Amino acid sequence: MEELEGTWSSKSNTVFTGPGFYDPVDELLIEPDLPGISYSFTADGHYEEALYRVSSNAKNHSCAVASVSYQHGSYELLANGTLVLTPIAVDGRQLLSNPCGGVSDASTYSRYVQPTFFQKYQVFISDYHGRYTLQIYQFDGSKMQPLYLAYKPPLMLPTHALNPTNAASETKSTLNRVKRSLENQYRTTAVRSLVSDSFDYYWWLAVGSLGVASCAVFMRS
Repeated sequence: MEELEGTWSSKSNTVFTGPGFYDPVDELLIEPDLPGISYSFTADGHYEEALYRVSSNAKNHSCAVASVSYQHGSYELLANGTLVLTPIAVDGRQLLSNPCGGVSDASTYSRYVQPTFFQKYQVFISDYHGRYTLQIYQFDGSKMQPLYLAYKPPLMLPTHALNPTNAASETKSTLNRVKRSLENQYRTTAVRSLVSDSFDYYWWLAVGSLGVASCAVFMRS
């Protein structure tokens, strides 16, 4: 388990676990610049995952489906090398964007719970990149994209439950607040002031003074 310790990120190097991906106070998922995945592991059995995945649409490139997912919890390394990841159910979040799925499905924010089973993994130094590399094999034996060590010790949020509630009313209230946060994250309440009363006064005063000066010059000539 010590060789797994750290934060591992995919080649895009834009997706990392921790507070830069998920804000547990406002329950806000922060969309990275590029798609990618990141996993963090502690030596004592805790993990965190940050996933930003995009599925293209061959018929219409404007209809790509994107998902941003966060989970954390505990993991177990079995004797045969298998990894079993068990998330904290109340903390998982997913933002799903489907621009061509209709108004109701265009953007959906929800709780997300997905236990994960990895058949095996390997940690080695890449001959090409010269970096510590984590190669994970999924439940069916297929390879995931390689992950590269980014931080050790890992960059993670607290390993305990961040939002310990299962109440439906609380969930609805929280998700509405998060939706508003997502809609307004690039907006500002600042108002650009183009003119003011004092500006108008001095502007007209300057115009009047210029007019008087012009008349005086004209009469002298």
